[in-house]
Amino acid sequence: MSLIRKGLVFVAAAALAALAGPALAALPKSSAVPGGVVVVDLGDAASPAPAAKFQGRPVLVTQEAGRHKAVVGIALSVEPGDYTLEVTDAGGARRSLPVKVAPKKYREQHLTVAPGQVDLSPEDAARVEREQVRLRRAYDSFSERRPATFALLQPVPGPRQDTFGFRRFFNQQPRNPHSGMDITAATGTPIVAAADGVVIETGDFFFNGNTVVIDHGAGFLTLYLHLSEYAVKAGDGVKAGQVIGKVGATGRVTGAHLHFGVMLNGASVDPALFLPPVAAKPAAR
Repeated sequence: MSLIRKGLVFVAAAALAALAGPALAALPKSSAVPGGVVVVDLGDAASPAPAAKFQGRPVLVTQEAGRHKAVVGIALSVEPGDYTLEVTDAGGARRSLPVKVAPKKYREQHLTVAPGQVDLSPEDAARVEREQVRLRRAYDSFSERRPATFALLQPVPGPRQDTFGFRRFFNQQPRNPHSGMDITAATGTPIVAAADGVVIETGDFFFNGNTVVIDHGAGFLTLYLHLSEYAVKAGDGVKAGQVIGKVGATGRVTGAHLHFGVMLNGASVDPALFLPPVAAKPAAR
């Protein structure tokens, strides 16, 4: 089946999902832990929408059931404890609302390896440093548009791996926790946009390989990493279910898969909070 034809199949699936009704407009599942999402009630939606910030970053504000709601991403690096959401009402009045972050233990793996197998060469380290500046600019973006939905399509068919938050330790030295969900799929499998949005970054990066970043509005982003190829460029508008590339094994990986990431207010959060639940396997007979 051609890439275009497969893309049409996914578009049709997205259209059928839209017919399911209000679930597509639902807020993400709330999980007040590092790597999770907190939904904070800001007051009656009959009044003008306030602005909100968490740890100095602007936060997405939307409406649900006649109430203004802040949808706050909690970074994996945030320590459990008590925090505040800073809210500025339309008239300029300011208030602070509590945000309590509970602990969560993610999986770890401790490995002992030769030092030369871990450290980057000076050339690779310099490249990574340059790329991080570029990627951070995309990750920190906060557009004026608002998301059409928080309910995301799974961008590629395949088993979801329990990799979000997973951290490796090499010779007792911690590496950054895994900031996305790995979805197993063969090289060349079409990847679709998880929701409507605008492409804000594409490129080939040392760790990420071929990458696409889509802005869905107000700091709500999705990331697609390790692609064999991509079919969009920065500035392109995309629709949910539209083919944006193919699964690959580019960048620093051991095999073909899609690394699917979700970001809110600059924080990587668990994509499972935005995806439909995995269908239960039928009982064995």
